[in-house]
Amino acid sequence: MLILFDIDLTLISTFGSGMHALEQAGKDLFGASFTIKGVEFAGRLDPLIIDDLLRLNGRAVSAEHREAMRRGYATHLGPRLVQPGVSRPLPGVMALLDRVRARRDVEIGVLTGNFPETGGMKLRACGIDPGWFNVNAWGDESPHDPPDREHLPPVAMARYRERHGRAIEASRVVVIGDTPHDARCALVNGCRALGVATGLSSIGALRSSGFHRVVENLSETDDIEAWLLDGKMAR
Repeated sequence: MLILFDIDLTLISTFGSGMHALEQAGKDLFGASFTIKGVEFAGRLDPLIIDDLLRLNGRAVSAEHREAMRRGYATHLGPRLVQPGVSRPLPGVMALLDRVRARRDVEIGVLTGNFPETGGMKLRACGIDPGWFNVNAWGDESPHDPPDREHLPPVAMARYRERHGRAIEASRVVVIGDTPHDARCALVNGCRALGVATGLSSIGALRSSGFHRVVENLSETDDIEAWLLDGKMAR
């Protein structure tokens, strides 16, 4: 089995540090009027967010500007993450990670909109070692243009095949996330989807988006582990 976790507001909270770091990167590059207001962040890929920010602020969507924003983002993110009380794992996360990491029949990874370098920074700031996750699909790893989150489960499944020497059926892959984007990327690829209402979406909105199961958070470790392992689409 392969379990793929979203990062922001699924595993951890950093109180909007990423958004503020991107805004500061834009201000450094383009001036004090640079704004993030009006751009959707939740559940989206970092490359798409940066492109939207450049368009919103009247800047060319060029490779040069994209890379400069990415570098500036990492520069400003680190100091924000270490401020007291900013970075924390969400309820039940550490216990569930300990439980599934101990199983020999489970592989875990991240499926996230984050860039690998800044996603790793966020995890470490919350006491989670990125090295715990062996099969990952990061936000800049879509093989298509334009990129989309729904392209990422096949990336993770291909990496599972490379690591284990055998393919994994989509029904044996679970995507865990806090937004409708997480549900959609799982469903279009035939994967199971577990929604957690630790982000901006309500339990009702998550259920309506198609998650096979929705929980308030990940604190009911025994019950959630049982659902993850039983292979059923609904419970």
